[in-house]
Amino acid sequence: MAETLPQAGIDLFDVDRLVLAEAAEPPLPPEDAKARDRVWDSAVRANPALFDGPVVAIRGLEWISRRVLRLSWVRVTYRHYALRRVPGASALPSLFVNVVQPTDDGRVVTARMSTSTAAQGRWQLPGGSVEPPQSGAALDESALTGQAARELAEELGIGTAAEDLKLWVITRGENGSIGLTYLAPALPEAALREDFTAATAAERAQGREPELDDIALVRSPDDLAGLTGPHADYLGPVVRRFFGCR
Repeated sequence: MAETLPQAGIDLFDVDRLVLAEAAEPPLPPEDAKARDRVWDSAVRANPALFDGPVVAIRGLEWISRRVLRLSWVRVTYRHYALRRVPGASALPSLFVNVVQPTDDGRVVTARMSTSTAAQGRWQLPGGSVEPPQSGAALDESALTGQAARELAEELGIGTAAEDLKLWVITRGENGSIGLTYLAPALPEAALREDFTAATAAERAQGREPELDDIALVRSPDDLAGLTGPHADYLGPVVRRFFGCR
């Protein structure tokens, strides 16, 4: 049964299998396209680090069976989401991956977005927007797990193999955006911090500002209150689920 994607609230889904199918981007009225471009250009002037790279948006969501979810997706670029700030326009929901990275003493890594990003200061799980496949390649469960592993490596410097990540829960939140949350094997705190420091130093050595500027380890959902700044809408529900299932 197909579902209408909501605009508010957080849903958590248990899924055994994902089925992905590429779809056509819905037509955009010319006036909305012009307004979108004005909003995007203004955002880039305010933050020149913004990049209009290719990303995946969600066209539809359908339960094929009780725990098998079909996602219809389209190719867009980041500027598509400027439509969220155009009165009367409709933007498709985004698709992103993130990772619950535990420590061996039972805490979970949270990360703060840097000033170079569109969500500066926001606390969230390590992760990022899903990118469309290259020509001839497929966007499937294996590719998505690979993207989650890549985000973990790029943002935290952690070299966990994709096959060691498990799709743990799917979230649906603000703007109907879909998050694929993976669970990683636990690691010692010292190794996590060493890897993160090395990853951020490597980015700066290349003349780039890291996407994350800080990490914090939380032992319970109550610890989230000590993280100053905005939080990703899924962060509280996912952290509560993790500690509630332990």
